[in-house]
Parts: sequence; structure tokens; C-alpha cells
Amino acid sequence: MNSIHYVGFDVHKKRTSYCIKLQDGTIVEEGEFLSRPAALDQWCHLRTMPWEGALEATLFSDWIYDRLEPHAVELSMADARKLDAIGKAKKKTDRHDARMLADLLRCNLIPACYVAPAYIRELRRMLRFRNLLVHQAVRMMNCTAGLLMQTGVSYNKEKLHGKRYFGELLDSLEDVPESVIELLRYSRAATELFINTQRRLLDKLRDHPRLCERVAVLRTIPGVGEVTALTWVLEVGEHERFPSARHAASYCGLTAAFRESAGKCQRGPISKQRNAHLQTVLIEAAKLAPRWNPVLAEVRERALQRGNRNQATLTVARKLVAYLLAVDRSGQRFQMPETATPETEAATTKTT
Repeated sequence: MNSIHYVGFDVHKKRTSYCIKLQDGTIVEEGEFLSRPAALDQWCHLRTMPWEGALEATLFSDWIYDRLEPHAVELSMADARKLDAIGKAKKKTDRHDARMLADLLRCNLIPACYVAPAYIRELRRMLRFRNLLVHQAVRMMNCTAGLLMQTGVSYNKEKLHGKRYFGELLDSLEDVPESVIELLRYSRAATELFINTQRRLLDKLRDHPRLCERVAVLRTIPGVGEVTALTWVLEVGEHERFPSARHAASYCGLTAAFRESAGKCQRGPISKQRNAHLQTVLIEAAKLAPRWNPVLAEVRERALQRGNRNQATLTVARKLVAYLLAVDRSGQRFQMPETATPETEAATTKTT
């Protein structure tokens, strides 16, 4: 019974508290160490008994997990939203949090979340940074247009962000304060920096040997582009984690919250418990995919007859998730299904 230790880690940016317990709840050791690689290595080398561990998922838990995982019999990453036992405790300290994690672990009650392989997390970090640069580039473009409108300068909206047109426009400005011209140069330089950097990151992701084949197969789905395929692969990680398309759609934040109590059922808005990055990309793709995919176009038209545009977009996005999951599982090129009918669509929705 006491041949293995159960360790709860309460991780923070500077220090990490830990508590080691036996199967019967006896505390063997507790304390804290610096949240630094050398300190973690030293703590692991001092262990003389096999141990299982659990830590809460936070912004800086990834590298701690990677450092501890080779030394543990099993290491779990706990979903912070489901750790109600800690969040609702009357007395909450780092020491008590570590004890509670150890107790949940030895009782097999840890709400473990999925931890993607290290290379997936590394590439996912690059993709999310690329998306941030895209948003910043759009902000700078809007800032450029705003500066011109504030000074009453007329311009061609479609050509404004072209390098040659912007240079000619800047040289032709008259009766414009010098400070505005300087700000226009700054905003243009920032826009070019953001655009060029995000393109380099996208090229690096596109050419990665562990992603090429999987992304290429997903792109055979009409309406699925390069960014959508990359986002699916890197945010989902291993597709085996989803037993059905319904689970995948729920993870993507495309389903409504559901509450049942005393025989009463209530559907709420789209759940906030989702992968926000994947949700954003799929919803944007669902708005454009019907232009190239006739089946998705029919799905959208039928959904528009039953509800509003937002509901139609969500219906298309859920269908797109089913396509992505099916192609990812099979590893085969997408085969366009026959024209969908309301009956076949309902049957597909029921089975997925």
C-alpha cells in the first residue's frame, strides 16, 4: 500500500509548494522550492521512492510538467476550472492547495486535462503568436486609415496598403502636419514588420516535416485553407482523444451549454468552456467555406430557413468539424458526399 508516494504541486511563477502523501493520507514530506529548472532537478534527484504527481494547469505549468514527467511514474495536469475542491475551500493557502491535490490524486479524483506532445505545444505557440501578429497588423492598418481620415486626406481604400501607392500618397500630402506624416511612416513600418514576421512563421509551420502530410490531407476538404488546417492539427493535437464529432464540436465551443435539474432541461448560449483559438478560426472558415463546398452551402441555406445567420454559421462550423475529424482519422483524401437532404443531415447529426 505504501510503496508509492502521491505528490501534489501548487505551482507559481516564483515558488512551488509540494506535499507528499501515502495511500492512507499520511503526510511524508512537504515544503517548497524555487520554480527554476535547477531546483526541480535537485528535488527529483532526492526522491528515493516511486511517485505520482499532479499539478494545476497554468500559464507556466508546461515547462514544469516537461521537467517532472520523466521522473514520475505518472504525472497529471489538472483542469483548473474543475478544481472546485480547492477554489471553494474556506482556508486557501499554497500548502493546503498542495495537500488537496495530493488527496485528489491518491483517491483517483484528479480532473486531468489533455497534455499535447511537446513538439505540438511548441508549434502551437508559434501559430498563436502568428495570429497575434495578424491582429496587430490589422490594427496598424486601421490606424493608418484613421490618421488620413482625421486630416481630411482622400485615398483609395483598396490600394491604401500597397507599398507603391502608399509611398506616392505620402509624397503628395499637402497641408498635413509633419507629426501626422511621421506617424504614418511609423504605422506603415509596423504593419510591414508584423506582416513579414507572420509570413515567416507560417512558412516554417508549413514546411515542418511532422505536419506536412496531415495538413495536406485536411486541405483536400473544399473550404479548408492552410491556416484552418494548421489550427486544427496544432490545437487538437491527437485526434484519438475525441470519441465522436460531438465531443470535438464541444471542445471547439460550437455547442450550447446544457443544464438539467429536477426533470427540467435548459439550453444556454455557446459554452465558454472551449478552445477559443480553434473556435475563432472555425467560425471564420464557416462563413467562407460554403462558397467552395456545395454541401456546406446547402446546409447553410437550410439552417437559414430555420433560424438566423449566427445559428447557420454554427451549423456549418459543426459540419466542418465532422469533416475535419473524419479525414484526420482516416488519413485519406476527402471524398465529396452526395447532395445532403434534411433526412440524411439529421441522421448524420444524430450519429455524430
